[in-house]
Amino acid sequence: MRLSTRIALAVGVVVPLLVLGSGWVLVRLVTRDAHAQADAHLRQRAAAVRTDARALLRAMAGDRPASVEEARQRRLLSAGLDIGIRVTGPGGTYSGGPQPASSVPLPAPAAAAQPVTVRAGSGSWRVLAEPIAVVRPPAAGTLWLFAPEEPGSGQIARTRRRVLAVAAVTAPVAGLAAWAAATRLARPLLLLQRATAGIDPRTSTARLDHVPTGVPEVDDLAGTLRTVLARYDEQAARTAEALAAARTFAASASHELRTPLMSMRINLDVLDGTPAPGPAEQAEIVADLRGEHERLLGLLVMLRALADGDLAGPESFATVDLAELLDAAAADLRRTHPTARLTLDLGPGGTVHGWPQGLRSAVDNLLANAAVHGTGPDGTADIRVALRAGASAVEIRVADRGPGIPPGAPVFARFNRRTDSPGSGLGLALVAQQAALHRGEVRHAPAPGGGTEFVLRLPRVPAV
Repeated sequence: MRLSTRIALAVGVVVPLLVLGSGWVLVRLVTRDAHAQADAHLRQRAAAVRTDARALLRAMAGDRPASVEEARQRRLLSAGLDIGIRVTGPGGTYSGGPQPASSVPLPAPAAAAQPVTVRAGSGSWRVLAEPIAVVRPPAAGTLWLFAPEEPGSGQIARTRRRVLAVAAVTAPVAGLAAWAAATRLARPLLLLQRATAGIDPRTSTARLDHVPTGVPEVDDLAGTLRTVLARYDEQAARTAEALAAARTFAASASHELRTPLMSMRINLDVLDGTPAPGPAEQAEIVADLRGEHERLLGLLVMLRALADGDLAGPESFATVDLAELLDAAAADLRRTHPTARLTLDLGPGGTVHGWPQGLRSAVDNLLANAAVHGTGPDGTADIRVALRAGASAVEIRVADRGPGIPPGAPVFARFNRRTDSPGSGLGLALVAQQAALHRGEVRHAPAPGGGTEFVLRLPRVPAV
């Protein structure tokens, strides 16, 4: 069901209900006004006939001649004008004027001290009762006054019929008016729907060209659609880059794995060949196999680390204290490279929001790279690690006393390594991966006094 139709149906139902509700309130007010008018009239008539009612009661109680009693009755009826009067006393009951039949039960006099409604067949009456009494002779009775409700009831019935007629007319009229207004007001939304219907981000580069309509909801929806399409394009670009990187990575990994595997295959063929190699040659071949095995194992470990970095998402991030992380990494390096001289200069404030496992892997690879490739002329590695926190970023500096890096060398490329390197060529690539993952950067430059200094720069944790 279209939006304009829904609005038309809603208005067509709600407006008559509002009219009926308002009409019910109006009928109640009219009824109250009619009763108030009739009650005021009854009270006025009661005040006017009270004296004549006492005179009639005195005549009824004093056993006056019938002519006197009849004269008093006529006088009372004349004073009552258009209302019905009934006087009850010890001598009987006198009634005159319009009133319900004597068989219609009346409320107790005390309950009718204020005007009440009495039903009599198809009609109704407003009734007022007042106690009357005389001293000589002593007697007490009740003066009843009756006013028919037909004039007020007719007005109320007419009002009720008019309310129902107005509700019946307003239903279709309000529905049609609401449909026309909703159709007009929904036109910007319809135009937006037509503009977006032909957009297929999988097959076309066309995007939403929206002109502001002045309707906040429509313009906000168009902005949301633009944001969704932009995110789709961004994700599609990232997916394409990831696929290209995966293809390149798979090709490079296949090449790098083929070399140690072929070397191991050749050594195994020599061991199994004829004539059999001597003990010294066998020991050399076994040592070579062990080396290739270690290299292959290290390559697989680094490949897994790179794959974990590619799959890490925001849910893996947490607050990381880089001082504690560097201290733990330095302790591990001293165990694996006992000859390396390691100096730590850890300043305060080194807290970032990052992936703890990935940052630890990046730091381990920076330290291992300095320990392996940063040896000085004396054959030992002198490594200096510094942690500095700035206003917007934290820097980890790792400097060595090695031979340095030739200008333009692609040290952060995957599988790039020196000929004599025992590594896999993936350590610094993993550092670059983590820098990009954390929206930071990594660079290298000649260290003061010789060697190379790597700088890993990471954004700080925003202040809470």
